[in-house]
Amino acid sequence: MTDQVPALLARIAEALERLAPPAAARPDFGQARLYRYVPAREAFIAAPDYGLALDLLVGVERQKNRFVENLGRFARGLPSNHALLWGSRGAGKSSLAKAAFMAVGADHGDLRMVELDRDEVTTLPGLFDLLRDRPERFVVLCDDLSFEEGAAAAKSLKSALEGGVAGPPANVLFVATSNRRHLMPRGHDEGRGLIAVSEDAEEEVSVSDRFGLWIGFPPMDQAAYLSAVRAYADRFGLPVEDLDRRALQWAQLRGGRSGRVAWQFIRDLAGELGVGLPL
Repeated sequence: MTDQVPALLARIAEALERLAPPAAARPDFGQARLYRYVPAREAFIAAPDYGLALDLLVGVERQKNRFVENLGRFARGLPSNHALLWGSRGAGKSSLAKAAFMAVGADHGDLRMVELDRDEVTTLPGLFDLLRDRPERFVVLCDDLSFEEGAAAAKSLKSALEGGVAGPPANVLFVATSNRRHLMPRGHDEGRGLIAVSEDAEEEVSVSDRFGLWIGFPPMDQAAYLSAVRAYADRFGLPVEDLDRRALQWAQLRGGRSGRVAWQFIRDLAGELGVGLPL
């Protein structure tokens, strides 16, 4: 009986290996510069390059310069800060993050961007572990990020950016866009007492405090909106005599002015004129 034990153990080990899921393939980041992360499969799906040029983002020069400066430092291996781009909707936060990446990445062949869905933020520590020992440098982008009270995702984000034993990888820069500066909803029950209200406020701020760089995007005024429209029209060759009037009418119908509204107007105008656009 004793002589049969090794053979029996070997058969059990072989059976367990057949039942175990196959090891995830090592990511190949040579296919593209932009990727979408799928946590369920630990897969990185290649995406096409972002086509909007950085110089077409008008009315956000201060924000553009500050973000590009920080991103450039990261690309060169210098100290940099995780960035939170917050402010009014349609102001160009996501466009700036991707367009700046494409511009800086043109001079740094090892720079990659990985997009993580906001509903998958709890997987951020695992994603960081996958990227930690890679030779490339990664910008991890989470668009339209926000948390509800008590969300486990907020704790995962705080742990990934500053907590935990390992800490954030040196080759990863985390960038989030949000309509909220503090990411979590405000609203306190005054009946709970001053100490509890103060603790709620501290918890709200504690998430966004993990970002060393905050860049705000205020609502776009009329002058900046028209400048954006004219820049798009000039770049794509859309000659229209009453461009300003039509652009303002479009904004009025949309109920506001923003970079997104300007781009949607240009897309409508290009379609009307039969002109193709890169995006």
